[in-house]
Amino acid sequence: MSKAVQKTNVLLKLLVPAGGATPQPPIGPALGARGVKSIDFCKEFNARTAKLVKGTPVPCIITVRPDRTFSFDTTSPPTSYLLLKAAGLEKGSSTPGQKNPKVGTISVKHVYEIAKIKHKDTRLQELSLEAIAKSIVGSAKSMGIAVVP
Repeated sequence: MSKAVQKTNVLLKLLVPAGGATPQPPIGPALGARGVKSIDFCKEFNARTAKLVKGTPVPCIITVRPDRTFSFDTTSPPTSYLLLKAAGLEKGSSTPGQKNPKVGTISVKHVYEIAKIKHKDTRLQELSLEAIAKSIVGSAKSMGIAVVP
């Protein structure tokens, strides 16, 4: 049997810890199934994310071309991760919106700092900082984190 020739680019979306990419699952199988050497990706990813705190989850979009070459873009960590770190929590509320859902608090300054981090993403650059901050406040509310002045 011959392998079918891939004619278009394939996009893979992975959440990889900064500085901790290894050719084990989920990276190895995802890239190996498309004929890409996962160790090459891991070396390049770890080099690019060396300046971040080790273990920070980094969303990564990998483009695999038909000739088995790849490129990837990284974005800022998920908002939920940044909110939990700012509040000093392990996880959000299991029952947000209930009688006593608040598991932590953050200040407006924390929201502003997270908004500045998220504003660097290319897909959020056209939004105002205020709009991003409102979105972050909504995420915090859904996680059971109160925003105080």
